[in-house]
Amino acid sequence: MILVIESVVLCVLFTVMVYIISRNPINTLYNYPPKIQEKVKSLEEYKDKIPTQKNKIAAKVSASILIIAVLSLVLRYINGCSRFTEGFGYGFLLWTIVNLYDVIVLDIIWFCHDPRFVFKGTEDMVEDYHDYLFHIKGFFIGELLALIICAVVGVILQFVL
Repeated sequence: MILVIESVVLCVLFTVMVYIISRNPINTLYNYPPKIQEKVKSLEEYKDKIPTQKNKIAAKVSASILIIAVLSLVLRYINGCSRFTEGFGYGFLLWTIVNLYDVIVLDIIWFCHDPRFVFKGTEDMVEDYHDYLFHIKGFFIGELLALIICAVVGVILQFVL
């Protein structure tokens, strides 16, 4: 039962975070399919608003550190995990649940069909906005990232907390 509760709470928290960040879609430009990114970068209206690669990397590193900290604390003090295998395995399971929710609910159902995510000047790119394969590939990239993050969580649980 705790897995269900934790999964729901994490999905809700993730949704809130995505909602807050995506209120200004230019901040999430690098989460869009490549053709949309290219088109937006070529539009004069967005020229000085596009995040740099440096900003993108800094945001991803910061998010990874936050996820590692939260996951480590939750797994240790709520789930009682203290070994690498527990932290890695349970952490990976939680990550995969949230990642599946992200690709199906947030990306394919919400993002691909909500006109608020369409950049002015790209309205004709409906097919690119509905590129489900782009988001499915993102799921698998997320799973690879999870292997690294959950391994770090496992090490923290084994040797630090």
